[in-house]
Amino acid sequence: MHAIFVHGLGRTPLSALPLLLPLRKAGISCHVLGYLAATEDTDRVAARLKRKIDKLDQAPYVLIGHSLGGVIIRKLLTGAQAPKSLPLWVFLLGSPTGVSRLAHKLQHHPLFRLFAGDAGQLLGNAQRMAAIGAPNLLLGIPCTAIIGTRGIGGRIPPFYGESNDGIVAKSEVTAPWLLEDRLGECIELPLPHTLLPSSRRVAKVIIERLSAMTSTDRDRSTAHTQDCESQ
Repeated sequence: MHAIFVHGLGRTPLSALPLLLPLRKAGISCHVLGYLAATEDTDRVAARLKRKIDKLDQAPYVLIGHSLGGVIIRKLLTGAQAPKSLPLWVFLLGSPTGVSRLAHKLQHHPLFRLFAGDAGQLLGNAQRMAAIGAPNLLLGIPCTAIIGTRGIGGRIPPFYGESNDGIVAKSEVTAPWLLEDRLGECIELPLPHTLLPSSRRVAKVIIERLSAMTSTDRDRSTAHTQDCESQ
């Protein structure tokens, strides 16, 4: 089993070290995808993710995305250039399912545009975010959203009392396809946004889900690959 981690905006692959170590101890081969949002657009990052998946040579794998990383994962899987071999599971850590209110507010600020590049514009654009599909609905891939709840308290902006992790509100990282579909799942943990990829609690959730998978689940991505090759 392999796991590929994609970090969030302004982070590095090192942010996931405390998360990936327990996965490795559980026998999972861990890989990371790094990028610099200021110089690389999201289509290019998604294309590099596809190449990394292809190098696994159809071995079973899962995808883990923190914040923007989860958006890039969904963008690849539900887009025109999706890999032939599908992941057994997708884990979204504090990852927006729609427009991010902070990115939307900052999208025209010169410093934000310089720092966040195309990724920041994607997160702040409702139309572009709405065009990214749900892997569980479109492809039958189980999706678990892990939501942080240790954020900004009180009725102050930008969340005004809504449950949040300090960067995104709960409503920004949930959606009907996660809450109502049998292959969707939302788990809340008392963590801030920046610590989601550094948490052993998150690692425990992932390991529990993968340990509970049936042989049918494990055969699903192989069957999809064979279907694609026969077309």
